Amino acid sequence: MEQKKWILTVVLAFIVAMLPLTFRILESQQVQHLYMGELTNMILGKLGGWGSSNHDLSIDKSAKSKVIGPNLTACYPSYGRPDLLVYCCPPGFESPVPFVDFQFPDPQSPVRVRRPTQLLDENYIAKYNKALSIMKSLPYDDPRSFARQANLHCLFCTGAYEQQNSDTPLSIHRTWLFFPWHRMMIYFHERILGSLIGDDTFTLPVWTWDLPEGMMMPDFYVNMNLSFFHTERDFSHFPPQMADLDYSAERNLSREDQLDTNLAFMYNQMVSGARKTELFMGCTYKANEGYCNAPGTVENAPHNTLHTWVGSNLNPGREDMGKFYSAAKDPIFYAHHSNIDRLWEVWREMHKHQLDIKDPDWLDSFFLFYDESLKLVKVKVRDVLDITKLGYSYEEVDRPWLNKRPLPSVPPKLARQILKSKENDIQFQLSSNHVSSSDFRPHGRALDTSLTVKVKRSKDHLIKREKEEEETIILHGIEVKGDAYVKFDVYVNLIDQTIISPKFREFAGTFAHIPGVGEMMKRKINLKLGVSELLKDLEADQDESIWVTLLPRTASCSNATIEGILIEYIK
Repeated sequence: MEQKKWILTVVLAFIVAMLPLTFRILESQQVQHLYMGELTNMILGKLGGWGSSNHDLSIDKSAKSKVIGPNLTACYPSYGRPDLLVYCCPPGFESPVPFVDFQFPDPQSPVRVRRPTQLLDENYIAKYNKALSIMKSLPYDDPRSFARQANLHCLFCTGAYEQQNSDTPLSIHRTWLFFPWHRMMIYFHERILGSLIGDDTFTLPVWTWDLPEGMMMPDFYVNMNLSFFHTERDFSHFPPQMADLDYSAERNLSREDQLDTNLAFMYNQMVSGARKTELFMGCTYKANEGYCNAPGTVENAPHNTLHTWVGSNLNPGREDMGKFYSAAKDPIFYAHHSNIDRLWEVWREMHKHQLDIKDPDWLDSFFLFYDESLKLVKVKVRDVLDITKLGYSYEEVDRPWLNKRPLPSVPPKLARQILKSKENDIQFQLSSNHVSSSDFRPHGRALDTSLTVKVKRSKDHLIKREKEEEETIILHGIEVKGDAYVKFDVYVNLIDQTIISPKFREFAGTFAHIPGVGEMMKRKINLKLGVSELLKDLEADQDESIWVTLLPRTASCSNATIEGILIEYIK
């Protein structure tokens, strides 16, 4: 019996060893099988448990790879909202599909130049409308169809897929995979649209809401006679209403005030609050290390705020744009994310690519998308870091927010005197919303009202500053219950709570939260706000402590608690 088992083992091992060669012979262009390792494991498993980790050919266990990648054969219903179970899985996902490794487009082909929506002419709009109409007409079993394209966002943003070699759900939001995954998605989406009309120069439009001339919803997206129109939007935000990049609720600001607020907000999110990689890109997310749940500045806002601003006020989660599972059903999603992608490139250029991530676990993380030829393509993060090689660029435009560095609402010397006087005031000391302890564990502190906390700084903060480490306020252990959009703002050394706006230097940042569903997305969140430049402008960079004020901006903040506030330094 043992001899027969040994012979069977040798035969099966030979078959397994020949499988890669067989696939290379049968398939061209490096066609591979994504889950060959799982097939190997299954065969070996028939031999009395030999399919253990020591014989798993799908992954090098000794290397303990922490690369993130999806298991396309492990897809499940997921929750779009706590009361809504959605099914985004593609037809036939249970069967492994051959894939090809990503290849850059021909460098001799025309460069696709993505242009701002306000600069597009009627010919372009007609061309895009035709391409989108064709895409919407494709059957659901065609992965190029608009419905399947929209469901990609649902799949990767609600935990519908598991990670490869794991039963852990995968989600790309609030992590360092946010920017590269969305770049991949719209890259393939754009090329599919171009192929449907036979135009290899076609590009997606860019909704440049960070520019004064682009701060309204583009006209062709609200034209009911075109394919771009979508019913699930907040119609009160249609033109001439100006977008609120810091959106929480209707504020009815004048156009001039809204414009100034938007530009100052962009300065904080792109410049002063984003001087280190983690602050802009989001937290480190690796396989076998759990979900990190800490978004970067731009993902937090204006990404989340504009998703919410566009979504319909008549739907419970401001769908479609207001929820991850439904956002990509709205054609304006792609113009919105074209601008997000552009801003990532702008940030990288501002820092001369010196803050680019070099961690191989990030560079080798991968995802799979169908291309315009119906091939399933495996694309790594490292493949999408050079947009010149990807064959597209952005039309150069001004960046007026670069010159919108805010000024303090109160002269710094006067502000320090007022704060010192308040600190000595007995009523101030007894106030329940002014506390000297910044640690609220174990139960946390509810954010149902404004909260001002005295936070101590490191004794060696001067040394840290000389080393160019970024002083960072960390609001840790933020827990959000319920399914409503939650937003609160963070200020430093605030004197008058009636004078609040990103236009003032005391504004340190915002927490703009689109709730996710599932155990992974419900984990406690950390918000990190870079404040070195802010403290210098407030002349508080020499102080032993600062006052941090949290101001609720939505009624749903009553469902949010925080474990504490501290200061750390990021290299």
